[in-house]
Amino acid sequence: MPAAIAALDVRSASRLFKALGDETRLRIVALLSHGELCVCHFESALGLTQSNTSRQLAVLKNAGIVEARREGSWVYYQLAPQLDEVCRAQLKALVAAFSRRDVLREDVKRLLESRGPNACK
Repeated sequence: MPAAIAALDVRSASRLFKALGDETRLRIVALLSHGELCVCHFESALGLTQSNTSRQLAVLKNAGIVEARREGSWVYYQLAPQLDEVCRAQLKALVAAFSRRDVLREDVKRLLESRGPNACK
């Protein structure tokens, strides 16, 4: 195997694409491009159960796409900084393309309707 091929590390990009290979996870990433959100926001915006939402977020977290912080009994998620340049560029391109999709615009509309003061309390 040539040295250039051996030096090419595509594991980060592979992990990113595997995690994004699901419509629900893509929709979650699109919503997170608008800022930090609680699990209840995804439930409202996407019509998901709490368990399905948590399962999808766990996949994204394990892939390094999202990060979480706990505040009391609530867990808030945001897009994680991408250290890999290729992953950062791909995620940025996906988020830019999301704004042109009707289904994702509807998700954002439902998110904004459900995201009032104390929405998670």
